[in-house]
Amino acid sequence: MKIFVTGASGYIGGSVAAALMGAGHEVLGLVRSDARADQVRALGIEPVPGSLADAAVLAEAAGRADAVVNAANAEDRGAAEALLKALAGTGKPFIQTSGSSIVADLSEGRAGDAVYDEETPVDPLPGRAERVAINHMVRDAAGTGVRTAVICPTLIYGKGSGLNPDSIQVPWLVALAKKRGGACHIGPGENVWSNVHIDDLVDLYLLALETAPAGAFYYAENGETAMREVCEAINAVLGFGPATTPISIEEATAEWGEGAANYTMGSNSRVRAVRARRELGWTPHRPSLLDTIRAEGAG
Repeated sequence: MKIFVTGASGYIGGSVAAALMGAGHEVLGLVRSDARADQVRALGIEPVPGSLADAAVLAEAAGRADAVVNAANAEDRGAAEALLKALAGTGKPFIQTSGSSIVADLSEGRAGDAVYDEETPVDPLPGRAERVAINHMVRDAAGTGVRTAVICPTLIYGKGSGLNPDSIQVPWLVALAKKRGGACHIGPGENVWSNVHIDDLVDLYLLALETAPAGAFYYAENGETAMREVCEAINAVLGFGPATTPISIEEATAEWGEGAANYTMGSNSRVRAVRARRELGWTPHRPSLLDTIRAEGAG
């Protein structure tokens, strides 16, 4: 197949693109600069110059492709609309990338008990309401003749296989630990995030492209870990003492921005990928988050 991937130079999209090519598929990749075009071309990806704001570019590339993976921006409604419009009536697969901060609780580092699976209703906080609305829009587009699916990753870790091999949350924590001489978490660090290895996540994308029914929604997780445990593992890797340091939400905002501090680093996001395992036969099996930090350092 020929598959159009937005975010093909990023962590998720680049890893998905590499796996697709490894499986014998052709990949078209959206790129925003000549430099990026040269870089993805060197990896075997056909560059598509443009941005998520270029509806005509998105539509043309989607029309040439047998499937589309949107891995660039979970909250860009215009891009998703343009791609879905171009695919309407074709029966082609379209995968939208979301993220499990849709269930964030703004706990400022305190533990939370709520656990979600794909059947649990989500009443998002204002900062993630648009992402949830886009998820619903994509799923509803199954009624227009597109085989849509939404994949909702949790905290992703491990080295990617594309142009950008680095994840987000763990490298942020590593960088802050190096800056401050020890790992830091928001508040008590008792907040828990489900997590998934990048290679297991990529497996899910490939399975969804092949067999996901129209309108599907899948969480992607294979375990969960408290932020303080992540910080303790980082301290061990970097040779700092075992004690971690709590920081305020204001300090975290200064480091990572308000959205990331509240919805990603300070919240609970506990989900279970029941449907992916049951419906697609997804069997995540890579090393755990803590084992990967110990092996790779930066997650």
